[in-house]
Amino acid sequence: MQGESLTVRIVRRRPDSHTPVVSSPLNAQVEARPAPATTAASGASPGGWARVFDSPHAAAVVGAITIAFSSILVDLSHASPATAAIFRCVYALPVLGFLAFHESRRIAEHPQPRRRWVYLAGAFLGADLILWHHAIEDVGAGLATMLANVQVLILPFVGWLIWHERPSRRVLAAVPVAALGVVLISGVLGNPYGVDPTRGVIFGLLAGAAYVGFLLLMRGDPGAKYRVAGALFDATLAAAIFCTVAGLVVGEAHLVPTWPSAGWLVLLALSSQVFGWLMITGSMPHLPTATTSMILIAQPAATVIFAAIILDQIPSAGQLLGVAVILGCLAAVTLLPKKASSG
Repeated sequence: MQGESLTVRIVRRRPDSHTPVVSSPLNAQVEARPAPATTAASGASPGGWARVFDSPHAAAVVGAITIAFSSILVDLSHASPATAAIFRCVYALPVLGFLAFHESRRIAEHPQPRRRWVYLAGAFLGADLILWHHAIEDVGAGLATMLANVQVLILPFVGWLIWHERPSRRVLAAVPVAALGVVLISGVLGNPYGVDPTRGVIFGLLAGAAYVGFLLLMRGDPGAKYRVAGALFDATLAAAIFCTVAGLVVGEAHLVPTWPSAGWLVLLALSSQVFGWLMITGSMPHLPTATTSMILIAQPAATVIFAAIILDQIPSAGQLLGVAVILGCLAAVTLLPKKASSG
């Protein structure tokens, strides 16, 4: 999404960085949803994107704020879910292709990409975008963004299934509490906001599950951590193709751009799909885990606030309680010292 929203990356945390290495999914850290599971080695090109700013803190904050407007821009476009997914990818490809070309010239000595994994990951990204855009239609931009963050709690269980490693106690404890938050967002209390909050919750959760598949598959490219722009270009291209085919099959795709919808989607593509993703990805290796987690946990909450101000999408008291419950679970899983809560 993402993300837009938070995502989780499989990492083994190093003392002085947020750089992921091959590891168990049980030591998952939170990052911005749109950033794929790639990051820079020291001196590699992705850090260069973040060095547009003097401080990686500034890059992370600006990237998170940029991404916070993603679902709002989707809503403002009034495009169908598949159409918005198609054009946000298509409009981003020329810029990503330019960046990937220059990136490849500087890092030719690094491992060659295994693009089949990235292309398959892009299909999952495309599914994530379409499902998430449906959630935006049904439950609003802010709540849809919050729902997608539940995938932070899904990934450790996928790791349990694949790698047979049991999640920590705090993850096991957080899941049923987060489920309560999801139920509250679905509108069981009061007069909930949304065309169909229950259906929106289902779409939001499915989007999070698709994004988990995207993250896991991105790990199949051994050169992806050195070629952030290149991996992002390949995944975005595959996502655009997937969304076009899926949109045509279900009858949602409108392939002739119209104004002003196209203007909002161009802004979405250049801001979140390119600038925000690269700022987040480039800043992560240079910031302490606690700092990045705090900045990016605040991002979906900011989306809820921005959606209320810009779109007049004001959740009910029960739905806001659900937002608070999910945010608390994310904070407990990602910010508390591991020794205090891990199993």
